[in-house]
Amino acid sequence: MSLAPQSTQDFVPIKEIRGRIVVLKDTSLRMVLMASSVNLALKSADEQQATLLQFQNFLNSLDFSVQFFVQSRRLDTRPYIALLEEQQQKQSSDLMKIQVHEYIEFIKQFAESVHVMTKTFFIIIPYTPSGFQAGSVKGLQKLFSRRKNASEVDTDALAAFEEHKAQIEQRAGVIEQGLASAGIRVAELGAEELVELFYKLFNPGELEKPAVPGGQ
Repeated sequence: MSLAPQSTQDFVPIKEIRGRIVVLKDTSLRMVLMASSVNLALKSADEQQATLLQFQNFLNSLDFSVQFFVQSRRLDTRPYIALLEEQQQKQSSDLMKIQVHEYIEFIKQFAESVHVMTKTFFIIIPYTPSGFQAGSVKGLQKLFSRRKNASEVDTDALAAFEEHKAQIEQRAGVIEQGLASAGIRVAELGAEELVELFYKLFNPGELEKPAVPGGQ
């Protein structure tokens, strides 16, 4: 008995992305926050202790689970080099053109000899809607089903989604306020940034511009 071939999408747990909300195939929802970093080495011993204590208090105050994810990637210098090359063409002085050219070559050689890494910090907030069986697609199908003989989305299902969206956004607000006390800023990823993030995760060999929060 031969098994039907599976597509790549069968191994991706994401059903769809609706604005800032990631809908998984098991009916649960996710929000992704990008967090700033704190350099403890630049702080005094007392400041380090205070920051760690504030972060500990933040974790102890949560009544729901969160996931911390650190993405480490080699720095892509191509956009910066392209900008320098553009500026080189605009220079009217031959001397300035030569200096910019030498600086470009220095950046290229440095990037090739030293693997400069960038780290991006993310916080994943989970939420499983009550009334839907975890691990089943039935609830999700109901949530995003369309009426028979009609093109509009089921209004009851849409209202349910908006309610669940409000719940997970409330959790995001708790995360933001809690981390602010430790000097950490967060930003919610919108649809465009989420697509870019997941594309990078499933295509690790690709070098693209880093995700920037702000889209919806």
